[in-house]
Amino acid sequence: MGSSNIEICNGSGLDCCKEYKRLKILPANDQIKELQTILRDKNTTRSDFKFYADRLIRLVIEESLNQLPFTECNVVTPTSATYHGLKYKSGNCGVSIVRSGEAMEQGLRDCCRSIRIGKILVESDADTHEARVVYARFPEDIAQRHVLLMYPIMSTGNTVSKAVNVLKEHGVKEECIILSNLFCTPQAVHTVLDSYPKMKILTSEIHPVAPNHFGQKYFGTD
Repeated sequence: MGSSNIEICNGSGLDCCKEYKRLKILPANDQIKELQTILRDKNTTRSDFKFYADRLIRLVIEESLNQLPFTECNVVTPTSATYHGLKYKSGNCGVSIVRSGEAMEQGLRDCCRSIRIGKILVESDADTHEARVVYARFPEDIAQRHVLLMYPIMSTGNTVSKAVNVLKEHGVKEECIILSNLFCTPQAVHTVLDSYPKMKILTSEIHPVAPNHFGQKYFGTD
């Protein structure tokens, strides 16, 4: 693959991921770095963790929505002027990977009031760590939709790979899948995009160490 214009954020220096044209990273700024720092800090209370996680989720969701296709449209303003604008092409939906992906559902609903959301449950074998899909529920016409696949922490990429495979089995085109993610390791990027090079990954950070405590802390089960 050729080089791309992605931005490796937060000084991670992970140039090995620059080859992926369909890897998108939130532009680095101090606000995002602060949110990431709070979420990684072991001393952050659960209340603060959830508050700042929701802030970062909202930023990721907003940018993920920007990756969806738009079409031109004209509207008439209250002063009877014609405004040349944009609107989403029809056929978008969200799919969360249970359970941590459910943390991102409200952020998507806050941005898209009536969007439909499906779910996938992927479990890993305790001994072999092999991932397997045990439950999937999607809109009946998901094959005609663009899908925002929501999964906040991606360490190995195995869970997301299984989820993408199920979406493809249900007729979703690979290029119509956008992974909305908060924290991702280089290994996960390689695992997912080497197998599914036409999908997109939108994340806030690529770092060798993922905050795997996210789900437990967010839902208060730690």
